[in-house]
Amino acid sequence: MDKLVYTAMTGARHILDQQATTANNLANATTNGFRAQLDTFRAVPVVAEGLPTRTFVVGNTVGADYRAGPIETTGRPLDVAVRGEGWLAVQSTDGSEAYTRAGGLKISENGLLQTSGGLTLQGENGPIAVPPNMEVNIAADGTVSGIDTSQTQPGPANVLGRIKLVNPPTAGLVRGDDGLFRQTSGEVAQADQGVRLADGCLEGSNVNPVDAMVSMIALARSFDTQMSLLKNAENNAAKASQILALN
Repeated sequence: MDKLVYTAMTGARHILDQQATTANNLANATTNGFRAQLDTFRAVPVVAEGLPTRTFVVGNTVGADYRAGPIETTGRPLDVAVRGEGWLAVQSTDGSEAYTRAGGLKISENGLLQTSGGLTLQGENGPIAVPPNMEVNIAADGTVSGIDTSQTQPGPANVLGRIKLVNPPTAGLVRGDDGLFRQTSGEVAQADQGVRLADGCLEGSNVNPVDAMVSMIALARSFDTQMSLLKNAENNAAKASQILALN
Protein backbone atom coordinates (compact mmCIF):
# COMPACT_ATOMS: atom_id res chain seq x y z
CA MET A 1 0.00 0.00 0.00
CA ASP A 2 1.31 3.45 -0.89
CA LYS A 3 2.65 5.46 2.05
CA LEU A 4 0.54 8.35 0.83
CA VAL A 5 -2.39 6.64 2.55
CA TYR A 6 -0.83 7.16 5.98
CA THR A 7 0.22 10.76 5.41
CA ALA A 8 -3.21 11.72 4.07
CA MET A 9 -4.88 9.85 6.92
CA THR A 10 -3.05 11.88 9.57
CA GLY A 11 -4.02 15.11 7.84
CA ALA A 12 -7.68 14.09 7.60
CA ARG A 13 -7.81 12.96 11.22
CA HIS A 14 -6.49 16.24 12.58
CA ILE A 15 -8.75 18.24 10.28
CA LEU A 16 -11.68 16.44 11.90
CA ASP A 17 -10.28 17.44 15.31
CA GLN A 18 -10.10 21.06 14.19
CA GLN A 19 -13.65 20.90 12.88
CA ALA A 20 -14.86 19.61 16.25
CA THR A 21 -13.06 22.46 18.03
CA THR A 22 -14.46 25.07 15.65
CA ALA A 23 -17.96 23.63 16.01
CA ASN A 24 -17.64 23.82 19.81
CA ASN A 25 -16.50 27.45 19.58
CA LEU A 26 -19.40 28.29 17.29
CA ALA A 27 -21.87 26.62 19.67
CA ASN A 28 -20.56 28.85 22.49
CA ALA A 29 -20.64 32.10 20.53
CA THR A 30 -23.32 33.39 22.91
CA THR A 31 -21.97 31.84 26.14
CA ASN A 32 -21.02 34.49 28.69
CA GLY A 33 -17.30 34.62 29.44
CA PHE A 34 -16.43 31.83 26.99
CA ARG A 35 -12.85 31.68 25.71
CA ALA A 36 -12.35 30.25 22.22
CA GLN A 37 -10.34 27.04 22.06
CA LEU A 38 -7.31 26.98 19.78
CA ASP A 39 -5.75 23.86 18.22
CA THR A 40 -2.38 24.07 16.52
CA PHE A 41 -0.74 21.38 14.41
CA ARG A 42 2.61 20.93 12.75
CA ALA A 43 4.02 18.87 9.89
CA VAL A 44 6.80 16.43 10.78
CA PRO A 45 8.99 14.94 7.99
CA VAL A 46 8.88 11.18 7.68
CA VAL A 47 12.39 9.91 8.44
CA ALA A 48 13.04 6.90 6.24
CA GLU A 49 15.15 5.72 3.33
CA GLY A 50 15.36 8.20 0.53
CA LEU A 51 14.44 11.87 0.55
CA PRO A 52 12.09 13.23 3.28
CA THR A 53 9.41 14.13 0.75
CA ARG A 54 6.45 13.12 2.95
CA THR A 55 5.23 14.56 6.22
CA PHE A 56 2.92 13.51 9.00
CA VAL A 57 0.56 15.91 10.76
CA VAL A 58 0.81 15.80 14.55
CA GLY A 59 -0.93 17.74 17.30
CA ASN A 60 1.17 20.43 18.90
CA THR A 61 -0.63 22.64 21.40
CA VAL A 62 -4.20 23.00 22.61
CA GLY A 63 -4.79 26.43 24.10
CA ALA A 64 -7.33 29.21 24.42
CA ASP A 65 -7.85 32.69 23.07
CA TYR A 66 -7.63 34.90 26.16
CA ARG A 67 -8.76 38.10 24.48
CA ALA A 68 -11.61 39.81 26.31
CA GLY A 69 -15.12 39.52 24.95
CA PRO A 70 -17.60 42.37 24.51
CA ILE A 71 -19.19 43.77 27.68
CA GLU A 72 -22.96 44.18 27.65
CA THR A 73 -24.83 46.28 30.19
CA THR A 74 -27.71 44.41 31.83
CA GLY A 75 -28.47 46.60 34.84
CA ARG A 76 -28.89 43.50 37.02
CA PRO A 77 -27.13 43.96 40.40
CA LEU A 78 -25.81 40.38 40.47
CA ASP A 79 -24.23 40.58 37.01
CA VAL A 80 -20.51 41.37 37.00
CA ALA A 81 -17.86 41.46 34.29
CA VAL A 82 -14.11 41.39 34.81
CA ARG A 83 -12.46 44.48 33.37
CA GLY A 84 -9.32 43.57 31.46
CA GLU A 85 -7.35 40.60 32.76
CA GLY A 86 -8.45 38.49 35.69
CA TRP A 87 -10.78 35.69 36.76
CA LEU A 88 -13.52 34.88 39.23
CA ALA A 89 -12.65 32.03 41.59
CA VAL A 90 -15.31 29.34 42.00
CA GLN A 91 -15.58 25.95 43.66
CA SER A 92 -15.93 23.25 41.01
CA THR A 93 -18.05 20.13 41.39
CA ASP A 94 -15.05 18.09 42.62
CA GLY A 95 -14.37 20.64 45.37
CA SER A 96 -11.25 22.15 43.81
CA GLU A 97 -10.83 25.82 43.00
CA ALA A 98 -11.28 26.83 39.38
CA TYR A 99 -11.59 30.07 37.44
CA THR A 100 -14.17 31.54 35.10
CA ARG A 101 -15.14 34.80 33.43
CA ALA A 102 -18.89 34.10 33.47
CA GLY A 103 -20.20 36.71 35.88
CA GLY A 104 -23.93 36.02 35.88
CA LEU A 105 -24.42 35.43 39.62
CA LYS A 106 -27.35 34.28 41.72
CA ILE A 107 -28.18 33.51 45.35
CA SER A 108 -28.81 29.82 46.02
CA GLU A 109 -31.57 28.39 48.20
CA ASN A 110 -29.00 28.17 51.01
CA GLY A 111 -28.08 31.82 50.66
CA LEU A 112 -24.70 31.27 48.97
CA LEU A 113 -23.50 33.47 46.14
CA GLN A 114 -23.15 31.26 43.07
CA THR A 115 -22.69 31.43 39.32
CA SER A 116 -25.67 30.91 37.04
CA GLY A 117 -24.43 27.33 36.56
CA GLY A 118 -24.72 26.58 40.29
CA LEU A 119 -21.02 26.81 41.22
CA THR A 120 -20.30 28.44 44.57
CA LEU A 121 -18.36 31.66 44.24
CA GLN A 122 -15.19 31.77 46.29
CA GLY A 123 -14.59 34.66 48.64
CA GLU A 124 -11.23 35.65 50.06
CA ASN A 125 -12.36 34.08 53.35
CA GLY A 126 -14.50 31.27 51.96
CA PRO A 127 -17.96 31.17 50.34
CA ILE A 128 -20.06 34.33 50.63
CA ALA A 129 -23.38 33.89 52.46
CA VAL A 130 -26.22 36.34 51.82
CA PRO A 131 -28.87 36.61 54.58
CA PRO A 132 -32.55 36.78 53.60
CA ASN A 133 -34.14 40.09 52.61
CA MET A 134 -30.83 41.53 51.52
CA GLU A 135 -30.35 43.89 48.61
CA VAL A 136 -26.90 42.93 47.34
CA ASN A 137 -24.38 45.32 45.81
CA ILE A 138 -21.01 44.34 44.35
CA ALA A 139 -18.23 46.94 44.25
CA ALA A 140 -15.48 47.22 41.67
CA ASP A 141 -12.94 45.55 43.99
CA GLY A 142 -15.25 42.56 44.53
CA THR A 143 -16.60 43.65 47.93
CA VAL A 144 -20.13 42.29 48.42
CA SER A 145 -22.38 44.35 50.66
CA GLY A 146 -26.07 44.13 51.50
CA ILE A 147 -28.84 46.32 52.85
CA ASP A 148 -31.65 44.79 54.90
CA THR A 149 -34.88 45.55 53.07
CA SER A 150 -37.15 44.07 55.76
CA GLN A 151 -36.89 47.24 57.86
CA THR A 152 -39.05 50.27 57.22
CA GLN A 153 -35.96 52.41 57.49
CA PRO A 154 -33.06 50.69 55.66
CA GLY A 155 -29.90 50.78 57.69
CA PRO A 156 -26.29 51.04 56.55
CA ALA A 157 -24.82 48.51 54.16
CA ASN A 158 -23.21 45.48 55.75
CA VAL A 159 -20.11 43.95 54.17
CA LEU A 160 -20.81 40.27 53.49
CA GLY A 161 -17.46 39.35 52.01
CA ARG A 162 -15.16 39.92 49.09
CA ILE A 163 -15.09 37.92 45.90
CA LYS A 164 -11.76 36.25 45.27
CA LEU A 165 -10.37 37.76 42.08
CA VAL A 166 -7.21 36.25 40.62
CA ASN A 167 -4.93 36.95 37.70
CA PRO A 168 -2.54 34.02 37.19
CA PRO A 169 -0.33 33.92 34.06
CA THR A 170 -2.34 32.62 31.13
CA ALA A 171 0.59 30.44 30.08
CA GLY A 172 0.03 28.36 33.21
CA LEU A 173 -3.73 27.88 32.72
CA VAL A 174 -5.49 24.89 31.21
CA ARG A 175 -9.15 24.41 30.37
CA GLY A 176 -10.87 21.43 31.97
CA ASP A 177 -13.63 19.27 30.53
CA ASP A 178 -16.12 21.32 32.56
CA GLY A 179 -15.10 24.52 30.75
CA LEU A 180 -13.37 25.98 33.83
CA PHE A 181 -9.72 26.98 33.92
CA ARG A 182 -7.14 25.76 36.41
CA GLN A 183 -3.42 26.17 36.91
CA THR A 184 -1.37 23.42 35.32
CA SER A 185 0.70 23.23 38.51
CA GLY A 186 -2.41 22.30 40.48
CA GLU A 187 -1.80 25.13 42.93
CA VAL A 188 -4.39 27.68 43.98
CA ALA A 189 -3.89 31.19 42.59
CA GLN A 190 -3.48 34.03 45.02
CA ALA A 191 -5.97 36.89 45.14
CA ASP A 192 -4.99 39.89 43.04
CA GLN A 193 -6.06 43.28 44.37
CA GLY A 194 -5.59 44.84 40.94
CA VAL A 195 -8.45 42.98 39.26
CA ARG A 196 -11.56 45.11 38.85
CA LEU A 197 -15.21 44.34 38.17
CA ALA A 198 -17.96 46.17 36.33
CA ASP A 199 -21.31 45.69 38.05
CA GLY A 200 -24.53 45.40 36.11
CA CYS A 201 -22.64 44.01 33.12
CA LEU A 202 -21.84 40.68 31.52
CA GLU A 203 -18.90 39.74 29.32
CA GLY A 204 -19.84 37.91 26.16
CA SER A 205 -17.97 35.20 24.31
CA ASN A 206 -14.84 36.20 22.39
CA VAL A 207 -15.77 33.86 19.53
CA ASN A 208 -16.30 35.61 16.20
CA PRO A 209 -19.11 33.66 14.47
CA VAL A 210 -18.10 34.87 11.00
CA ASP A 211 -14.49 33.75 11.45
CA ALA A 212 -15.68 30.42 12.84
CA MET A 213 -17.94 29.82 9.83
CA VAL A 214 -15.14 30.70 7.39
CA SER A 215 -12.84 28.32 9.26
CA MET A 216 -15.43 25.54 8.99
CA ILE A 217 -15.62 26.02 5.22
CA ALA A 218 -11.82 26.05 4.85
CA LEU A 219 -11.48 22.90 6.95
CA ALA A 220 -14.15 21.14 4.89
CA ARG A 221 -12.22 21.91 1.72
CA SER A 222 -8.98 20.71 3.28
CA PHE A 223 -10.69 17.48 4.29
CA ASP A 224 -11.89 16.99 0.69
CA THR A 225 -8.28 17.44 -0.46
CA GLN A 226 -7.10 14.68 1.89
CA MET A 227 -9.88 12.41 0.64
CA SER A 228 -8.76 13.09 -2.95
CA LEU A 229 -5.23 12.04 -2.02
CA LEU A 230 -6.57 8.79 -0.58
CA LYS A 231 -8.53 8.20 -3.78
CA ASN A 232 -5.41 8.80 -5.87
CA ALA A 233 -3.48 6.32 -3.74
CA GLU A 234 -6.21 3.75 -4.30
CA ASN A 235 -6.11 4.35 -8.07
CA ASN A 236 -2.32 4.06 -8.11
CA ALA A 237 -2.50 0.76 -6.25
CA ALA A 238 -5.11 -0.56 -8.70
CA LYS A 239 -3.00 0.44 -11.73
CA ALA A 240 0.08 -1.16 -10.20
CA SER A 241 -1.85 -4.38 -9.62
CA GLN A 242 -2.92 -4.41 -13.29
CA ILE A 243 0.67 -3.96 -14.48
CA LEU A 244 1.90 -6.75 -12.22
CA ALA A 245 -0.88 -9.00 -13.47
CA LEU A 246 0.22 -8.40 -17.08
CA ASN A 247 3.81 -9.30 -16.23
